[in-house]
Amino acid sequence: MAVKTKSAFVAIVGRPSCGKSTFLNAVCGGKVAIVSSVPQTTRNAIRGIVTRDNAQLVFVDTPGIHDSEKKLNQKLKEIALEQLKDADFILYIVDAAREPGKEEAYIVKQLVQYQPKVIAVINKIDHSRADTIRTRNFLAEYLPNVQVYEISALEVKGVNELLVDIMQRAPECPLYYPEDVYTDQEPVFRIAEIIREKIFRNLRDEIPHAVFVEYEQHHFQKDGTLVYSGNIVVERESQKGIVIGAAGKMIQRIREESEKELALIFPYAVKLSLQVRVEPNWKKNDKILAILIQ
Repeated sequence: MAVKTKSAFVAIVGRPSCGKSTFLNAVCGGKVAIVSSVPQTTRNAIRGIVTRDNAQLVFVDTPGIHDSEKKLNQKLKEIALEQLKDADFILYIVDAAREPGKEEAYIVKQLVQYQPKVIAVINKIDHSRADTIRTRNFLAEYLPNVQVYEISALEVKGVNELLVDIMQRAPECPLYYPEDVYTDQEPVFRIAEIIREKIFRNLRDEIPHAVFVEYEQHHFQKDGTLVYSGNIVVERESQKGIVIGAAGKMIQRIREESEKELALIFPYAVKLSLQVRVEPNWKKNDKILAILIQ
């Protein structure tokens, strides 16, 4: 007799820096999405996969929803909102440490039509400024019919109960991915994301959003090492100097920190060859945005 399986796609939405990527990494048990304190670090719909007890959840981490007229922010918002239509469930993550404002009000307006499949998740309950009562009152006013969970994605508190609930509610369906897979990202994409994370963490005050990593080529050496060549692309010459740093020390730090983390992700060593180039106003270039944001 065939074993019955359940599967569901779960879109993760919320305002920038509410903890979506931290949550995704916590449930998947591995580095799926990059994390930094820079808002809208996530620029794509990132998939993380959790399989247990004949049930599989495919979580889709989306860019933070930010109501802005800037072209980059508009593209990111489109990516996030597109995921809501086809998802079986929507996890709306709210930061308990921040007072709900215009951004939060904008998001709930997008979610009202999807209420039957929305699950609200109050995150950062471990934070010193967390106010869960304030957050619950906000949710009760705008999304009165949704179930609410309280978690700390950083400390992985309350996460398992949430997973069990979604798996129980998931429809009967074949598994979409093999049971040992926790993300479907291509290696070169994951490498570029890790590099970008290290740039954000080292240069978040100097270069918040004015950078992307451009893939050039890769090959495997005889010893199994993957050699990745790419460009760190910035908007101005002054930013190029910041990324390179005095005597090349900053780009060396970015490379070394990236290689160290990549060694924990892949079963083989990764060597990086990085250059820095300038592409003025790339955030307004439709061709570049179409490649970067998918």
